[in-house]
Amino acid sequence: MHIAEPRQALFDAAERVLLRDGPDALTSRVVTDEAGFAKGVLHRHFSDFEDFLAALVADRAERIDAQATELRASAGTGTLDANLVEALTALFSSVAVAIIPLIVFRSELRARLRQMRAAGGVPVLAEATTMISSYLAEECALGRIAVDADADSLVGAAHLLFAGPGGILPAPGGLDRAVTAVIADVVQRRRL
Repeated sequence: MHIAEPRQALFDAAERVLLRDGPDALTSRVVTDEAGFAKGVLHRHFSDFEDFLAALVADRAERIDAQATELRASAGTGTLDANLVEALTALFSSVAVAIIPLIVFRSELRARLRQMRAAGGVPVLAEATTMISSYLAEECALGRIAVDADADSLVGAAHLLFAGPGGILPAPGGLDRAVTAVIADVVQRRRL
C-alpha cells in the first residue's frame, strides 16, 4: 500500500466516526478499527494521535478550496440566495460541522493548529469565510451586490443552524431565511 493510501483511509475512517458518533468517540483505537488497520498503522504515519487529528483537520480544510472554486464559478448565474444556500449546505452538512467541536474541546489540537496556521482562525470556519468572501467579491465585481456583504455573518448563521444536537439538519427553509436576511441589505442597496 502506498503511504498516502493508509493516511487517506484513516482520515476517511475518522470522518465516519465523527459523523456517526461525534468527536467524543474519536480515539486512535476507534479510528484504526473503523479503517480495518492495526493500531500501529496510525503511529507509523503520525507521531501521535494529536498529530493525526491536526493532519485530518488540515486535509478537510483544504477540501474547501475546491468548493470555493465552484462557488466563485457560479457568480453571475442563478440567484445569490440559492448559490449561497447550496454552498453552505454542502459545507456544513459534511464533516466540517463535526470538526469544529473537535477543535474547540481539544486544547493540544488547537495548539498544534495554531503552529501550523500562520493566518490563524478556526480551521474550516476560516476557510468557509474565505470561500464566501471570495464569492461575494465576484458578485460585487459583477454588480449584483453592494461592496460590504458580511461573509462572517453568513458563515456564523449557517454554522449555528447546522450545529444542532445529533446532526439534525436545519428546519426546511431555515438556511434560506438566514441567507436572505443577511444579504438583503447589500442586494437592496445595489438596486438603488
